[in-house]
Amino acid sequence: MSNLSSALQQLRQEHKQVEQQLAQLQSAISVIEGLVGRNGTGASRNGTRPGRTMSAAGKARIAAAQRARWAKVRKGSQVAAGTKTVPVKRTMSASARRKIAAAQRARWARVRKAA
Repeated sequence: MSNLSSALQQLRQEHKQVEQQLAQLQSAISVIEGLVGRNGTGASRNGTRPGRTMSAAGKARIAAAQRARWAKVRKGSQVAAGTKTVPVKRTMSASARRKIAAAQRARWARVRKAA
């Protein structure tokens, strides 16, 4: 019986230690959630992003830079298109057209005969 009571006492001590560790982990989690937010993006607890404002001058600089990037892309595509050789349009000879037309007439004749 003494072995059973000592085992029970040991289990209670381990349970107490685990509860203390769990409380420490919970407090660490709550601190981190308070700093970062629940979704991990720096958002506050109500789900909105923290306020960030940008001056009109800053927006204008970003817009001008983006316009310059697009102009550069467009200029590059025009130069590349101008240097490419346009493939010659292939034409079919009259004899080839006659052969294709005759073959098609023969196909339709077979369809009509089958029906």
